[in-house]
Amino acid sequence: CYRGQQILEFSMPDTCDSKYRPMYNLQQQYTEAFLYQAIQREPLIELRWCSKVTGVGQDDATVTLQVEDPWGGYTLRSAWVLAADGARSTVRSLRGLRLNGQNLEGRYVIADIRMERTGQGPLSRVERLALFHPRSRPGGTVLVHEQPDHIWRIDYQLHDGEDEQRALEEASVRTCVAGVLRDLEWPFPWDLGWWSIYSANTLALDDYRDGRIFFIGDSAHIVPIFGVRGLNNGLADAQNIAWKLAAVLHHYAPAELLESYTPERRGATLEAFAAAEKSARFMTPNSRGTALLRNAVLSLALHHSFAGQFANPRNMTPHAYTDSPLTTPDEDFWSCGPAPGEVVRDAQGEGESFLSERLGLHFTVLHFAEDGTREPFIAGLEEAVGHGAVRILSLHPSGGAARVLHAGPGNAYLIRPDQHVAARWREPTPKQIHRAMLRALGAGSDRCEVEAKHAASIGTVA
Repeated sequence: CYRGQQILEFSMPDTCDSKYRPMYNLQQQYTEAFLYQAIQREPLIELRWCSKVTGVGQDDATVTLQVEDPWGGYTLRSAWVLAADGARSTVRSLRGLRLNGQNLEGRYVIADIRMERTGQGPLSRVERLALFHPRSRPGGTVLVHEQPDHIWRIDYQLHDGEDEQRALEEASVRTCVAGVLRDLEWPFPWDLGWWSIYSANTLALDDYRDGRIFFIGDSAHIVPIFGVRGLNNGLADAQNIAWKLAAVLHHYAPAELLESYTPERRGATLEAFAAAEKSARFMTPNSRGTALLRNAVLSLALHHSFAGQFANPRNMTPHAYTDSPLTTPDEDFWSCGPAPGEVVRDAQGEGESFLSERLGLHFTVLHFAEDGTREPFIAGLEEAVGHGAVRILSLHPSGGAARVLHAGPGNAYLIRPDQHVAARWREPTPKQIHRAMLRALGAGSDRCEVEAKHAASIGTVA
């Protein structure tokens, strides 16, 4: 909305072909609870509380951590370390590394309130709202969205010159929140729960790898909230390095595979930065000229719908590893479908299952074939690659996956464990698939053989 009038409304793409909804809006405590529950089910993970890393050292084979806990402390040694210790990363600091980038314009107070809605019509829908120049905050921007358990998050921009200490006083926060709710004409009773302040930054390490230490999530990069890219990028970091470490630890990929982590994931960060900076400049203009342009666009949107699209928050889309050395470019002509490097699209396949449920944590070949033509292809591929070294899913060319992937008889996709497309072909030979798989494992055809006995291990480690 701009000055109280709606200028844009849109729904995120959502089809029955996808197992997951296009967006989930969960508070951090839910994510932490789900992670804890998953750890409790995994015998290979040991969770240690009340522990603080106080020293980090490494040599060619080992990383050594000094850890303090209530019982005095101990030394922990490991072949590899994943530093997922957040924006104020202790590991990053102890290694003498710094994030580089820029601080964007704008400070926001963020407040969580508990409010139960009643009523029909617009008040019964779950929406994310962006208010430009509302009556309660003239010249500012306000974001409002609903979370589980009747918790609402309200972010409102502080004006230049507004004192942060005074803005964070409870009475001030209550006054501002009440004003926003009046703007929305929401008369429901509410309680203030939690509030804080933040500013938008685009900061990242130059290299996400430091010897045998890999930085993931906020320890590697700080992404503005606009477009919900922070947690999503961190999860993609973890997924990317997990399958690669599994491949190296189980000796079916060379250690050189790990060199692809920074190029792939830092490329994703820079893409997120570019999108977030566009959103940030629109939400909080960083100059008088930018503000004039933004306000002109918003005024135009009051009468012309096309201009409202400029207020689109540009939510995150998965990064494509198109230029990665692990990706095999198309050798055939494809007009549609996910290209090499992109995430494979989900589909409801044969029966009630979804394609994403069948991919697992191995490399997977999706082969589209009519009945009677599958067995020779599978036999030839197993002979070239190794029996069991890659999962082969034979799918019917008239099924849901074929429709979503724009695949026909004889076509094949090679899917990485993180569900990115490594390669695709119209009518591949087993040797072509073998070469693409070796490339996706960071190995030339003469440097590494994929061993079948190790293929099943990747699910356990990753």
